[in-house]
Amino acid sequence: MHAQNVMQAAIRGRWAVAAIFLANGFLTGAWAPQIPVFLTRLDISKFTLGLLILLFGAGAVTAMTWCGHLISRHGSRTVLRWFGLVGSFGLLVVALAPNVPLAAIAMFIFGGSIGGMDVAMNANAVAVERRLSRAIMSSSHGFWSLGGFAGGALGGFAIQNYGHLAHATVVTALAFAVIAVAVRHLVAEDKPLQGSTGGNGHRKFALPGNPLVYLVGLMALLTMISEGAVLDWAALYLRQELGADLAIAGLAYAAFSGVMAVMRFLGDGVRNRFGAVTTLRVSALVAAAGMLVAGLAPSPWLAIAAFAFCGFGIANMVPILFSAGGNQEGMSSGTGMSVVTTMGYSGILVAPSAIGFIAEHSSFGPIFVALSGLLVVVLLMAGLAHRAEFAPDAAPAE
Repeated sequence: MHAQNVMQAAIRGRWAVAAIFLANGFLTGAWAPQIPVFLTRLDISKFTLGLLILLFGAGAVTAMTWCGHLISRHGSRTVLRWFGLVGSFGLLVVALAPNVPLAAIAMFIFGGSIGGMDVAMNANAVAVERRLSRAIMSSSHGFWSLGGFAGGALGGFAIQNYGHLAHATVVTALAFAVIAVAVRHLVAEDKPLQGSTGGNGHRKFALPGNPLVYLVGLMALLTMISEGAVLDWAALYLRQELGADLAIAGLAYAAFSGVMAVMRFLGDGVRNRFGAVTTLRVSALVAAAGMLVAGLAPSPWLAIAAFAFCGFGIANMVPILFSAGGNQEGMSSGTGMSVVTTMGYSGILVAPSAIGFIAEHSSFGPIFVALSGLLVVVLLMAGLAHRAEFAPDAAPAE
């Protein structure tokens, strides 16, 4: 009977963390159609916008660093509760910012809350996997992409018809309601974290000596630069360079996320059938082709279709790379995951301001073409992700 109760709690925890992935993606996707309004409302240049998005990335990476420490002390369930409930207000804070200095603070807070949620929910998904003795990572990321699709698809229409502040308020209310219900059912780790606090609590800050984990982290970095570029700049690209209206411009990230969601729900089965390395290679090739066509597209609808095709490829690249990082030889899964996650999200920290600066002096089209080249590099390095080739039954090791 006890075992049955534990399994039922794990199943509830699986759907609870899925709901938080969904809410996190919804908040992130809802930000994408806010960007063109943000630019005009504050009367800033693309370069200044890039710097503000840089602060979003800085907040995310800062929170991620501290989040790892907090999880080691308090567990992912507690940390996710706090980051989730606070993070649901991040978009509203940005939408309320009346000037650049306050917008800078708001972007840092928004990025920090989203980044902290991201690390905690991925860590909690690992705890659920161990309880269920099966993988849920790709489908969890699928819920994130589904949320991103909903946020991006509805955002442009809502902003155009009701205004950016009304849109942010509704997004906040929906996200808070989902997270408030979900956090009550999250699972906790099986206590190695707190049970070994003695003098070992800070061991996780030692840098791993295995160089392979940093190369996997580099692949995550290149992949997430491309993913972040679509989030931050695709709507502006369609609006300013391809002549789309605000509602259509918001569809670029929506199409990207929607296709990613479908593929991530299928990702565990695809990976089990064809292997992680083969799946990563084909995915990188497809993503590079989609990004290339998006950068060369003469019309908004072709660009939207190309971004969707790119999402088809990128969908399972990050889950595979996270899995490869968490299965490195000679280190704990948490340490490997931490390195790859932090390096990956550094792409969101560095890329936006660089893209904004380049776009200020040229255009977005050539930038997306160049990003396709970064995905080709991931294709060439795909063999380094071989540690993600593990038998499903071996995942829930104690």
